[in-house]
Amino acid sequence: MNLPYFIDTTLRDGEQSPGVVFSLQEKIRIAALLSGAGVPEIEIGTPAMGDTEINDIRAIRDMGFNFKTLSWCRANVNDIRSAKLAGTDGVHISFPVSVLLMNAMGKNPAWVFEQLKQLIDFASPLFGYVTIGAQDASRAESSFLKEFVCAASDFGASRVRLADTVGLLNPVSTFEMVSSIRSVEKELPLEIHAHNDLGMATANTLAAYMAGANCLSTTINGMGERAGNAAMEEVAMALELSMGTSSTLRTESFSEICDYVARVSGRPLSDNKPITGKLVLSHESGIHTSCLLKDRKTYQLISAVSVGREEQEFMIGKHSGKSTILGYLNEAHLSLADNDCGLLLDKVKQRADALKRSITKEELFDIYFELYSSDKSKLLIA
Repeated sequence: MNLPYFIDTTLRDGEQSPGVVFSLQEKIRIAALLSGAGVPEIEIGTPAMGDTEINDIRAIRDMGFNFKTLSWCRANVNDIRSAKLAGTDGVHISFPVSVLLMNAMGKNPAWVFEQLKQLIDFASPLFGYVTIGAQDASRAESSFLKEFVCAASDFGASRVRLADTVGLLNPVSTFEMVSSIRSVEKELPLEIHAHNDLGMATANTLAAYMAGANCLSTTINGMGERAGNAAMEEVAMALELSMGTSSTLRTESFSEICDYVARVSGRPLSDNKPITGKLVLSHESGIHTSCLLKDRKTYQLISAVSVGREEQEFMIGKHSGKSTILGYLNEAHLSLADNDCGLLLDKVKQRADALKRSITKEELFDIYFELYSSDKSKLLIA
């Protein structure tokens, strides 16, 4: 199985998230972070949007980053001409392949195959490579989809993107779709572009890779239209930790780039966002922390350093155990009589219950001093 090849589309599909607009300086910073993370190719924008988009694409292209650049186009000559003005390395041409989408666009299968050949012939001399998109592939007739992919290959396409445009697929149906295509098209690189409407984009991307689609279209933080796309950081870490498959990405860059994109997009990460959420490497349960103190791998799959973070201190709260409390007291050189540890822990739990949250170290120390305020002789400073 070939190594996974990531095509990041944060600057195209990610910016299509409703209400998101990146300035040119923000785009350049995102591109720089993607380059630093080792992303080999980015879909940089949609030149048909106009001169501002074309100029932004050219500006990023001219920075000399270490990735290939790709423009997204509809299936018409004018879009391809605009992409040529933008000067990207490659061009992506998207075709409707489901009956539903063809009907909505006033097209039919004959038009698809006629335009497929004409537009590949038109674009091939203008770009280093031409990729073709099967838009709404998840709702296309299987026989038509296979015929479309084989025709794109015969006409000279460098790659075909299978787009789950409305996020319909699940891991089983994704695997079956890609396997079905691989049964008739052995060599052409296949790309999966998964949407997250049912919360399965990351899983579907892995399933597609397992079935033979080694080109993975992703965005930072899973940004994209509606519920977004497969998140690059999730896909990469799932490949590594769940499948034992490495990529060219430098995963220690993930926290920085995810935090930056969250900030400039106005889409803050949830605390429990997989991989890069603020609390995903945090622990409170006493049962867990007593083991974590011996070996972090007991209850934590992802090492903090692997995603560019520091290990988190244990949280103090309703579910804390004695080991956490004693650890913080020892750190502050505060001693505690053995028979008072349970009492202090009870007071910590009561305070967390009353506040409906975890408590800070300072609040823990306040409870400690309150406990001993009536009997100074018990207050031991180590």
